[in-house]
Amino acid sequence: FYLTPSQVNSILKANEYSFKVPEFDGKNVSSVLGFDSNQLPANAPIEDRRSAATCLQTRGMLLGVFDGHAGCACAQAVSERLFYYIAVSLLPHETLLEIENAVESGRALLPILQWHKHPNDYFSKEASKLYFNSLRTYWQELIDLNSGETTDVREALINAFKRLDNDISLEAQVGDPNSFLNYLVLRVAFSGATACVAHVDGIDLHVANTGDSRAMLGVQEEDGSWSAVNLSYDHNAQNEREVERVKMEHPKSEEKSLVKQDRLLGLLMPFRAFGDVKFKWSIELQKRVVESGPDQLNDNEYTKFIPPNYYTPPYLTAEPEVIHHRLRPQDKFLVLATDGLWETMHRQDVARIVGEYLTGVHHQQPIAVGGYKVTLGQMHGLLTERRARISSVFEDQNAATHLIRHAVGNNEFGTVDHERLSKMLSLPEELARMYRDDITIIVVQFNSRVIGAYQNEE
Repeated sequence: FYLTPSQVNSILKANEYSFKVPEFDGKNVSSVLGFDSNQLPANAPIEDRRSAATCLQTRGMLLGVFDGHAGCACAQAVSERLFYYIAVSLLPHETLLEIENAVESGRALLPILQWHKHPNDYFSKEASKLYFNSLRTYWQELIDLNSGETTDVREALINAFKRLDNDISLEAQVGDPNSFLNYLVLRVAFSGATACVAHVDGIDLHVANTGDSRAMLGVQEEDGSWSAVNLSYDHNAQNEREVERVKMEHPKSEEKSLVKQDRLLGLLMPFRAFGDVKFKWSIELQKRVVESGPDQLNDNEYTKFIPPNYYTPPYLTAEPEVIHHRLRPQDKFLVLATDGLWETMHRQDVARIVGEYLTGVHHQQPIAVGGYKVTLGQMHGLLTERRARISSVFEDQNAATHLIRHAVGNNEFGTVDHERLSKMLSLPEELARMYRDDITIIVVQFNSRVIGAYQNEE
């Protein structure tokens, strides 16, 4: 089934979003110029989520990608809740008190976040009160624990991740008298999600990662070429340190059953995730919650089975690994993406494609054909395709869209093959999942001038 270039474009651009940061927001000059984001579903409905927000009561910007499994419920909940937990963890004691007093006396609350959202980025209205109450309990505890010290960003990120995961688990255990909400909190807890979140404040970039989405920095070298710097590590069987960590947390007698066929207990690809209470709760607790839960939960095979060799839970944690990087003028952009991108593209290619796109160089580069013998006809095709791209609808206005186009349509020469792209995008839903995963990408562009000025101040 052949799609025309404009049909391909309308599929690729359906979820694209761009935000330009105002040069001066009245408080501070931002090291972020703006960001582009996009999503391409393979699952129906898509199981990935994305979030971006500016912190209003502290400095900094939050951006994140979330990859759900066993449904989209957990990824959805984390995408709308995690940034509030991070923002609250970063707030000074006085501000927390102000917010609590406002709630107490029924006054309007100080806004904590300014969200940057695509119309398709859904927020669950029904659960907002429940979510707010859990968040309020958290800030009340932070007020009681007041140590008077300013919060370290790294600690704030770790605490927020762990606390939200804990709340997801608690809400499911307590249940809700409203049957819709009761089913929702259980679906959130029994499904799972990985998260990769960046907090950018001046030249301080922190990346908190749980699972196998990735963060990568695009660096422009002195000769103008592009290189990639990893700012996260995958938490899966390919990461030996992670396998060791899991083994250290359980008795020696379980060593053989912990990781099987590259999966946790032979079932789960990521070794860290939100939700997934099947890998965290005791067997007794799982049975009690499922038995007393709504019938829909009972009909769900996934909630009924107990993972094999399940002796010493929890086997899974949502605790993130946090990497701090001080931005330099040569650090031009950050890519956050779910594993759907990294399964199809090497980070070095991602750095080059985005770098050339942002600097507009991709039109002038000589066409590289690797060691392939290319016929004149093929060469003519590559040049025609380039000319069409410069002049026509192929030109993307969004760096994330540009990257998705390459991820799905690249041929062996590293250029987009329209026919391949058309075939991949016209696969029926039930087949698409066999060829690729959901892809969600955020490309954050940095302001080198501002970063240089920050450095000079120091």
